[in-house]
Amino acid sequence: MQLKINILGIESGGKPVVFLNKADADEIGVTASGRVILKVKKGITAIVNVATKSVKKGHIGITEEVRLLLGSVPSTIDVEISAFPKSLQFIRAKLDGKKLLRNEIFEIVRGVVTGNLNESEIASFVTALHIHGIDLDEATSLSLAMVETGKQLKLGNKIIVDKHSIGGVPGDKTTLLVVPIVAAAGLVIPKTSSRAITSAAGTADRAEVLMPVSMTYDKMKKMVRKCNGCVIWGGALDLAPADDIFVKTEYPLYIDPLLLPSIMSKKKAVGATHLVIDIPTGRGSKVKTISEADSLAKDLIEIGKRLNIHTHCVVTYGEQPVGYTVGPALEAREALEVLMNESNVPDLIDKACSIAGAIFEITGKKNGYALAKDIIRTGKAEAKLREIISAQGGNSSIRPSDISIGSETLKVKAKNEGQVLWISNSTIVEIARSAGAPKDRGAGIIFNKKIGDPVSRDDILFTVYAEKSRKLSRTQDLLKEMDPIGVGKRADMVIRMIKDTPTLKRSFVLER
Repeated sequence: MQLKINILGIESGGKPVVFLNKADADEIGVTASGRVILKVKKGITAIVNVATKSVKKGHIGITEEVRLLLGSVPSTIDVEISAFPKSLQFIRAKLDGKKLLRNEIFEIVRGVVTGNLNESEIASFVTALHIHGIDLDEATSLSLAMVETGKQLKLGNKIIVDKHSIGGVPGDKTTLLVVPIVAAAGLVIPKTSSRAITSAAGTADRAEVLMPVSMTYDKMKKMVRKCNGCVIWGGALDLAPADDIFVKTEYPLYIDPLLLPSIMSKKKAVGATHLVIDIPTGRGSKVKTISEADSLAKDLIEIGKRLNIHTHCVVTYGEQPVGYTVGPALEAREALEVLMNESNVPDLIDKACSIAGAIFEITGKKNGYALAKDIIRTGKAEAKLREIISAQGGNSSIRPSDISIGSETLKVKAKNEGQVLWISNSTIVEIARSAGAPKDRGAGIIFNKKIGDPVSRDDILFTVYAEKSRKLSRTQDLLKEMDPIGVGKRADMVIRMIKDTPTLKRSFVLER
């Protein structure tokens, strides 16, 4: 059917979507959420929305995604119903609990990236993976398919290193130290990072306090060749783009079946040959037990072998925030202070040096931890970070005092004496987000006490920072209902008394 094109000037969230008048849709034989082919040179498959008034009979409304695919937009276009996608057959097979082959998985991932699958179909696939699980063959195939349907960074270096954290621990600004330490030692580390999804700050949010983090593929390539490293937001690079689409589906469902292929596809896409994965473990973290961590490490190392990525895992302590700050600006400031040797933050320094040291040793260097610590002590890491900041378009002379933080504050004091017995990571994240983090960069938390520290009555446990008073008021209300830090004498056997039916809150960590 030949239809006149109307450019609607609206975006459809990345998918090619068209709007048809109901009469035209009936004649073509397509319903809402069905598919049509726009008959141009290559052919464009688009998902259909049906309108009764906003699109006239004989016309087709196109979104910005379709306009960009068309390039030069003709006045009319031939439209016909699309064939039933093969990928739907494979999704149904997985819903029935069947194992998928590599070509079947590739067809599904290609359908996700091209927009040939709609939201409900992608959700069905993700749900099937959650219910029936994915074995290592499927995880490997998913990783490769996610790489092959996006861009790949090809630097040509014999060794390219990378690091990743499973996440789940607030305040983990380790990457801001590890990248300059490793790059200062002459290794290439093209670090792509995510923004916060469920946390108070993603690595890209922290880094953006110091420098721009959005850049083109070509600029990233030039920068890495110049500085040996970068810390940029991966969302603008089209590396493993299927992962970003899957994440949008996983988040509202509170499930994360694609953890393994998500991690490994992005490392493969940047050309990593050697990878160290941080697995924070303990109460309040994403991975609860050592045995869980060991099982996850086993799978990650095996997939690494299949993808030709030499992979080591570091199981780290995850029962409290890393360092003394949570929130983009506060964390960036703390990281800068450590690299400038102006602040001693033992757990942050230890974790960063352990991970950087593991990277050194996986690539053949000896005494990795000591080497990493020496690179901080001598100022080489600071100099490298400033070089990276400058190359990414930031102020290389930035000082910690130049980083602005929220002017609205709330001090939370201890109600009794003893010592800090536990810190609820999920509650800390909820408090920081209620104060405005990560959108408000200056919002967050500074801790005065951490696990094991002695506490007297009315000691300040932590201070909440906000940029807006109304958000701080919201935090005050939240703190009336929550107890983020447990203080007692030794390991008191009673944690809390429950007198009424408690309201159960789901704690879900989804970070990439």
